[in-house]
Amino acid sequence: MTTRRGLKLSGLIVCGLLLAGCSPTIKVEAPDKPIVINLNIKIEQEVRIRIDKDVDQAIEAKPGIF
Repeated sequence: MTTRRGLKLSGLIVCGLLLAGCSPTIKVEAPDKPIVINLNIKIEQEVRIRIDKDVDQAIEAKPGIF
């Protein structure tokens, strides 16, 4: 009876080792070529100023205000 338990135990150990050998492997390697980041960014800004008619007339009347 003890030999049967020993055989079952050793069989389970062998199965466990076989399953552990089938686990996927992950490799982390540096790339062959350098990483290139292209930062050609074109930024355009448009500013629009809307002036009230009364303020516009005051500016025209006294151009040295601003």
